[in-house]
Amino acid sequence: METAMCLAVPMKIINKDGYSATVEAGGVSRAINLRLLEEAQVGDYVLVHAGFAIEKIDEGEALETLKLMEQIGLMQDDDEIH
Repeated sequence: METAMCLAVPMKIINKDGYSATVEAGGVSRAINLRLLEEAQVGDYVLVHAGFAIEKIDEGEALETLKLMEQIGLMQDDDEIH
């Protein structure tokens, strides 16, 4: 039996328009919803899960997490975050 796990991915907000934002990590950008984290601003790092920003995090923590995710193969250059 295979078990799947969902991860929240740290991403940087590069554009914000009301409750919508564009975020980027590892060369991949996504449109997300900010309704759960309305105070987030352009330049902030947020944890993204299921298309929603769920928590604002420190830049250093975000970059370290992204580095670790890349090392274990969760971040790839094929426009996918695995």
